Amino acid sequence: MAQSRAKAVYLCGACGQQAPRWVGRCPGCGEWGTVAEQAAVAPTRARGAALAPVPAITRLADLVDETPERMATGIPELDRVLGGGLVPGSLVLLGGEPGIGKSTLVLQALASLARDARALLVTGEESAVQVRSRSERLRCDCGPVEVLAETRLEAVIAAIEAHAPAVCAIDSVQTLASDMVEGAPGAPSQVRQATVELMRAAKERGVTILLVGQVTKDGGLAGPRTLEHLVDCVLSFEGDDMRAQRVLRATKNRFGSTNETGLFEMRSTGLVSVEDPTRLYLAEAGERVGSCVFPAIEGSRALLVEIQALVGPTEIVPPRRVAIGVDRTRLAQVVAVLSRHAGVRLGDADVFVSVAGGARALDPAADLAMALAITSAHRGVPLAAGTAAFGELGLTGAVRPAGHGMRRLAAAAAHGTEVAVTPPVEVNGEAGSPSPRHVHAIPGVREALEVAFAR
Repeated sequence: MAQSRAKAVYLCGACGQQAPRWVGRCPGCGEWGTVAEQAAVAPTRARGAALAPVPAITRLADLVDETPERMATGIPELDRVLGGGLVPGSLVLLGGEPGIGKSTLVLQALASLARDARALLVTGEESAVQVRSRSERLRCDCGPVEVLAETRLEAVIAAIEAHAPAVCAIDSVQTLASDMVEGAPGAPSQVRQATVELMRAAKERGVTILLVGQVTKDGGLAGPRTLEHLVDCVLSFEGDDMRAQRVLRATKNRFGSTNETGLFEMRSTGLVSVEDPTRLYLAEAGERVGSCVFPAIEGSRALLVEIQALVGPTEIVPPRRVAIGVDRTRLAQVVAVLSRHAGVRLGDADVFVSVAGGARALDPAADLAMALAITSAHRGVPLAAGTAAFGELGLTGAVRPAGHGMRRLAAAAAHGTEVAVTPPVEVNGEAGSPSPRHVHAIPGVREALEVAFAR
């Protein structure tokens, strides 16, 4: 019987998209000249071959949770986002813009972990001397951290298996290249091969591996999408060149929540955890036109942010609706609800809404705070100092209840808020929590405006 022949495989070197034949332009990413033929393995199983043994199955009730104890990184905000620390044998991917501080964060974490365990840093973008020079400006002791300047994947795997570190950081995964795969470092095939081999080493040896990943111009992680599916945790490090603040978010976490957010401040001595983000975001808050305080929920904690609005005559049609830090669709909905149910006519005005300090307020509960800030800017009348508001606006003009109402009120009261405009708050076992002195539970947006602007 003739053996089956291997079919040609055509893969895109930019995104990893597979095509049935050669094409000039990749159907996945649209790049030109990136599709090339690669060797495919012919099927070797013959007809009538013995079947594999049937594996045993186990009931969930018979399984015992053997999750090992987490390793604290010594950085409170990083441990918060991870869910309490690093899990031994896990694969964590940290992505962010160039120069945002990814290497600094990883080096500080390794310096803290090296006090009690063996920590290895594999650097492919810098030499060992450059890493030492950067570590000297940090406030932490980086001396015990071991460094390996290597870009060959096989050499990195051999070092991990030989030295068995508790934690190994790869900076960055796009610099690794395997002798078993064709393509330049950073190609989808190379990144995929490196991640698979590192994952195998992590699971077999119980080594926690931190992968530093580059991002594309669109802000997504570079490499194939399978990279994010293979790892256990995906962290996104964000920030602005004009600000010293950095925000760490988890977009995937198999060992914890993805709702936690960590806040850092970049200083000359490295990254410092911000213990009270509210004081940072409300540094300029006061009794000003177009300003309203919103108690936001970020994972296990509640913090206050300032929503600012600017309303002015428009010079174009249709008028502009600009949202920074809030959802643009919800901004358009809030403007429509104010016009229809509260008599605030904004059809001939530009509306700009922003969250001060570079924070984000994507929670639907920010609708009411946006409505009060926009109305204040439209009327030119400020809200009373220390006024906070939260609640979701329905299309009928009703203010819908928001989750974690008592936690939001407690956070507002802790920072001296005197007045809170809210929907009916469900206590849910949180009775006795502190709250502002004047809490107005209102049913609709018209009543909210009457209460907020009553003098």
